[in-house]
Amino acid sequence: MKLPFRERIKSGPILCDGAMGTLMDLYEYEELPHELQNLKNPDIVERIHREYVQAGSEIIESNTFSANRFRLSQFHLEDKLREINKAGVEIARRAAGDTVYVAGAVGPIGKLLEPVGRVTRKQAQDAFKEQIEVLLETGVELLMLETFVSVQELDEAISAAKELTDIPLIAQKAFAEDGAILSGSYPLEVVEHILSRGVDVVGANCTVGPQRMFGIIRGIHKEGVILSAQPSAGIPTLLNGRSIYHTTPEYLATYAKGLVESGVTLVGGCCGSTPAHIAAMAKSIKGLSVGKPAVKEKPKSVSITDSPRPISRHDDRSTFAKNIGKRFMTSVELDIPRGIDMSTVVEGARYLHQRGIDAINVTDGARARLRMSSIAISTMVQREVGIEAMTHLATRDRNMIGLQAELLGAHAFGLRNILCITGDPASIGDYPHASSVFDIDAIGLIRAVSSMNNGQDLMGNSIEQNTSFLIACAANPVANDMDAEIQKLIKKAEAGAHVIYTQPVYEVKDLERFLKRIENLHLHVMLGVLPLRSAKHAEFLHNEIPGMLIPDHIRDRMRHADHGPTAGLDIAKSFLKEAKSMIQGAYLMPPFQKYQIVDEFLEVIH
Repeated sequence: MKLPFRERIKSGPILCDGAMGTLMDLYEYEELPHELQNLKNPDIVERIHREYVQAGSEIIESNTFSANRFRLSQFHLEDKLREINKAGVEIARRAAGDTVYVAGAVGPIGKLLEPVGRVTRKQAQDAFKEQIEVLLETGVELLMLETFVSVQELDEAISAAKELTDIPLIAQKAFAEDGAILSGSYPLEVVEHILSRGVDVVGANCTVGPQRMFGIIRGIHKEGVILSAQPSAGIPTLLNGRSIYHTTPEYLATYAKGLVESGVTLVGGCCGSTPAHIAAMAKSIKGLSVGKPAVKEKPKSVSITDSPRPISRHDDRSTFAKNIGKRFMTSVELDIPRGIDMSTVVEGARYLHQRGIDAINVTDGARARLRMSSIAISTMVQREVGIEAMTHLATRDRNMIGLQAELLGAHAFGLRNILCITGDPASIGDYPHASSVFDIDAIGLIRAVSSMNNGQDLMGNSIEQNTSFLIACAANPVANDMDAEIQKLIKKAEAGAHVIYTQPVYEVKDLERFLKRIENLHLHVMLGVLPLRSAKHAEFLHNEIPGMLIPDHIRDRMRHADHGPTAGLDIAKSFLKEAKSMIQGAYLMPPFQKYQIVDEFLEVIH
């Protein structure tokens, strides 16, 4: 008979099982989610559990890691949540018998939480409760919260579990950080935070192999803490769409022995591990006692959500950032051609620089059209001309890793002004079948840039040095749903935006109404000014471009104008002259490389 789990973990090392998905793939049951096999092929799931039991596992985890509402909804299986979780526990219990513990496996929801993503912490906690309730009803003996990258999300899973039960709770974070971070105090800070939530066992699993896992454990071991470690079987390679792991059972077993000797009580395997790995680990830890920690100085208490901000040695902000709010600023959007010849862009930027324009705007694949990288063009213009760029960056084409990599590269190239936008969907552009990424929206990107200005990436990991970006965002003063537009702006301001670049506006009363509603946000405003070219142009913008509003009297004036471009320019100049005292700058959008019309606006501005 088994001891109560809390007694068992005090009496020596205990071996958990290994990967479930890896075995499913080996059995050629690769259909996702793997948890669906609880219903379709329960005999295969049970066979895998039994193989781990035979290999020496004292704990097997139910095949329920991804069986929460958010993940199942990706496969339109949310209505099967109860059935899948119930079957997962029942299968594990049959395989475990009376000698092996059954842990209810609970993983992340697979979505970013606010403020980075759109899922609230309460929604996440409710999803965890929904799943854990089924696991408890079906008879799990402990809960295994695992592979959580976000400590905040792990907090919500712990809260959900503790609200529902007092059975043993294991909480494991996935440490995906690099060696510089892992060698510091961050892992111990995380562990101490998790321990403060009242869990029984705390540790790490997944994302890193045995050697890196060993380094993590050496950094978090302390007296009186029951630790767990479940490393992956190294780094996989991709072969025919399948992840292939290369770490041998013998290698993993060597580190399992070292982990136990370094203070780990619960040891097992994660991605890539098989019953062969677990069997080798069982032999390597047989007869061992859990090691004791070395005496080391306790790190200073630091909030894991508010890491110290690196100190800038000098003011590295752009000239634009230093001057906005002190004098009226001007910014002009460049017309970006197809292909690799950017000579017209450089010439246009040089013309504008000679006339004292403060910055040029470089769009990022506007309207989902294929154009050269905005960062490459901005760098080229700044180096060849000397005028600063306001670089647009859209979240459509890059995932979270790519966006942050682009930001680091932009800063290294000397770019300091970033306009964060969500971007138009790929379906309207040159490649309608291309994927739109949208890992995050403009608000999430603003938060990423703001985090980098504080020396961290989007997940709070140190980037060792803070960036100096001026963060701009977009807004539409004549949006159809102004309440929703203002709420988005509030979130952008909270995320760290400094400047608003507006959509084109044509009536002062619309601008006044907008400015009144955002006055408490204390954001600088660069007013969008787009001269109309013709009555046809006005009708196109008004009727076919989302968010554009050309008042009736202006469209009527354009219809009766003798010369459309002249009338459009006069309208824009008169509007800017009246609006100038209310804003901090003008964002001019000349048509078709006609940068010479900027001279007309400079007469109004100066």
